[in-house]
Amino acid sequence: MPASAVPDDVYLLDVREDDEWAAGHAPAAHHLPMTELPARIADVPDDREVAVICRSGGRSAQVVAYLMRNGWDQVRNVEGGMGEWAAAGRPVVTDDGQPGRVA
Repeated sequence: MPASAVPDDVYLLDVREDDEWAAGHAPAAHHLPMTELPARIADVPDDREVAVICRSGGRSAQVVAYLMRNGWDQVRNVEGGMGEWAAAGRPVVTDDGQPGRVA
C-alpha cells in the first residue's frame, strides 16, 4: 500500500530500531522493533487491518510475510517506508510531539 493511501484508522506498526523511532515516526504508529516481533507477536492485533512500516520497505515486507505465515490476513506493507511517508507529506514527529526526521 502506498504511504499516501494509509488510512488514519489503520493499526500502523513501525518495526524500525529504537534510534530510528526516536528520530521520528508517524504520530499514531505503534513501535515494535522487528527483532522483538517473535517474542511480542501477541501485541499485534489480528482482528483489524495492520499496516507495517520501516525505513524503506524491506524489513516491513519481511514482517508482513512473517505475520501472514502466523495467521494474520489483514496485514499490508507500506511501500517505500518512512521515506515515502515523509515524501508524501505525512507527519513525522518525535515522542514529545516535536517535528521529527526519518533516520
